[in-house]
Amino acid sequence: MPAKASLCCEESQEGAPPTYSMYEALKESCYNNATYFQSDDTENGQRLYEGFMTLIDHIDSVWPLVDHVRKVAPSYDFDVSCPGNGYRSFVSVVDSCVLHSLKISRVVCTSRDALLFRKGHFVREIESCGQLLASLGTCMHHLHTLLSWAPPGQLFPLEPHSPEELFAQADAINQYCFYGRCLGFQFLPSIRGILKGISICMAGFSEAYYSHGNLISSMWTGGQYLIDPEMRARRIVNISHSASVEFCKAFWFLAESEIMKRVPSIMSSTVAVNKIITLAPEPLTVMKTDGTKTTILPSTVHIGLQSLNVRLISLNKRNGMTGEGRSNMSPAQGVIFHCHGGGFVAQSSKSHEMYLRDWATRLNVPIFSIDYSLAPQAPFPRALEEVFYAYCWMLNNFKEIGTTGERIVFAGDSAGANLIAGCTLKILNAGVRVPEGLFMAYAPLLVSFVPSPARLLCLMDPLLPFGFMMRCLKAYATPKSNDSKGPTSKDQIGMSSVTTPVDTNGFLKVSPSQEGISEGPSSFEEVSPSDLVELQAHKSGSERRKSSDTTISAASLQSEHTQTGNTPPEDKSQQLVSDFLDRYVLDSDTDSEGRRIPLVKPSPKADESHREAESENSSTLVGDVPQLHETADSNNKKQIKTRISEAATGIMGAMSSRFAYITGSNNIVRPSQEELADRSNLDVLIARSPSDEFIFSVPRDPYLSPYWADDALLHKFPPVRLLTVHLDPCLDDCVMFAKKLKKLGNVVGIDVLEGLPHGFLNFALMAKEANDGSKLCVERIRQLLDLNNAPGAGEDARL
Repeated sequence: MPAKASLCCEESQEGAPPTYSMYEALKESCYNNATYFQSDDTENGQRLYEGFMTLIDHIDSVWPLVDHVRKVAPSYDFDVSCPGNGYRSFVSVVDSCVLHSLKISRVVCTSRDALLFRKGHFVREIESCGQLLASLGTCMHHLHTLLSWAPPGQLFPLEPHSPEELFAQADAINQYCFYGRCLGFQFLPSIRGILKGISICMAGFSEAYYSHGNLISSMWTGGQYLIDPEMRARRIVNISHSASVEFCKAFWFLAESEIMKRVPSIMSSTVAVNKIITLAPEPLTVMKTDGTKTTILPSTVHIGLQSLNVRLISLNKRNGMTGEGRSNMSPAQGVIFHCHGGGFVAQSSKSHEMYLRDWATRLNVPIFSIDYSLAPQAPFPRALEEVFYAYCWMLNNFKEIGTTGERIVFAGDSAGANLIAGCTLKILNAGVRVPEGLFMAYAPLLVSFVPSPARLLCLMDPLLPFGFMMRCLKAYATPKSNDSKGPTSKDQIGMSSVTTPVDTNGFLKVSPSQEGISEGPSSFEEVSPSDLVELQAHKSGSERRKSSDTTISAASLQSEHTQTGNTPPEDKSQQLVSDFLDRYVLDSDTDSEGRRIPLVKPSPKADESHREAESENSSTLVGDVPQLHETADSNNKKQIKTRISEAATGIMGAMSSRFAYITGSNNIVRPSQEELADRSNLDVLIARSPSDEFIFSVPRDPYLSPYWADDALLHKFPPVRLLTVHLDPCLDDCVMFAKKLKKLGNVVGIDVLEGLPHGFLNFALMAKEANDGSKLCVERIRQLLDLNNAPGAGEDARL
């Protein structure tokens, strides 16, 4: 088990932390083994001796550094009832490393006299532990620097500092040791296997991505990453440093594949309604809280006018719900307005459906999830404006989604949490109805690499590597000026912190043009008369067929694969996955506009009713769209078996044909110079400095980073519940944002979970602890839905 961050800074009655004995136990075990192997003249025997002695030296050097951070860490917590901050997290990581090393050392002690004792194996294990502890020692040096940059209780420095200034304080960090044999040592055992599998897939997928999509051959080569941890570590670190944001999108796109999309329907809770609704880009008239009306226009920034897809999930069909006919069940009193995560560049409501189905079942209220546009094609502020537009549409259409709208709760994870916080600022400035509560999971609320201890956790995070995080941030927060469309103007809001000129934004230098609110394309509050004419004239084919008094258009199933209803050119990620699925598992069809839709190849014996039952609903205001039929348990089981059999048959047959294709002759395609450079970077042995990723600017915009919002606006926030994990690079964002709200007198609570990674909600069906975390999310949302029975602001904020 990993060390618990919530307990790592507790002291015993004697005044020494209880983990001190653990460090002493490791030294004693290492001395025992070193003495044993000192007389061993073999190469592996001497390497074991040196490895144990080196480990002892690292323990002696790391302990004083850890001890100091351990003592000061509690002063940075949100409150005494909820211990958690980046300093605690790093102390627990070092403690987990000591526990991991102690376990291996004791295994050596008990098995070294055995006839089949594998010296070579344990040489690599002990040497990797030494490298791991040495790298953590370097991280502790950085933490000491961060402590000197900020006063007690402040996790973000008050003075501007550059990345070079931080990383120059100590030796370079060896990231390879975090992704090899010790990968996932700091997480719960149930999570380690998942993380290892994802890391192997990432390394193997990079082979496919850089070999023109030959998946089977790359899978064959990628098997090396399963048996060679060192090769896997080098590949992952170099991917993090060298791969583009398109690779990140490509890898995360695997969760959007047709096979993965069918997992929720097999493993998750059954819901009666799960449909895509397409919102036409039309002006909306919304009632303000002061009784006046305002017009909200759809976003035109970056990619022009586009329709917007939203997903409606509900346990039951309710009276008035669009496309569901008549129902005896009355509308729900509450509704969940949800935004998915994915680093602003990937995923959709479908990839988050595993836990959304469970939430809809447990809460028994509709969930309205937004499929906002993704960067880098649609960077900031496109997604935020779409989320605000969807919220305003919902205010006018409660009946269509099966709710009276008495209680609205915002919910979002990761990038989605950032968007709902920014949307709340939009709502407050627009003067429309404010939701009754906000639930945010592992939220990045300061979208820039301001130095904080938790941010350094991404140097060892298997799911959110340092390079991935910085590349996604750059893709979303720093759009190219020539990517924008439409008029340019400032989106004015009353935030005093924005108008103050600043020279830097933490690690990232802010250019003069980016001081204050970013001068990008206009928000939809400011559109020229010509844009109004275009809005009125802009009608899709399906919109022309429907009546003029509705803003919902029929959405076909393929809309799930594209954002905001548009069909961008198929990128490399889609080519790779689609090619694999089309060849092995999927058939294809075309929609009314000639676009290809992947379909699972039917069995000759599968009838039409089965295929209709497997498809999702979509909005049925226009045309005839397949409905979700209820079938008996026996039929459901038969459908599941049929689907699995079809998929397995297709994959096995296609693997045979693909193997024949690989072994045959193929045309040789000469790679470009850029591709050759990328491939060579993935195999280099020398790590780059992390500071290389900081060469870009981020605007100090509260819509982008809600932490920078003016206190007067933050004070108007509804009750907020944050949930994060001790090992999350965004932990300090959540803690500092909660502290800020608490200081302003807001109702705010925060939960920090042990041993889980950023994005754990996507693993709710794979690990018990992740599932327990999802259940806690449900409880916090339930409290926000009915705050009359929840503790008030004067009670324990943690609930």
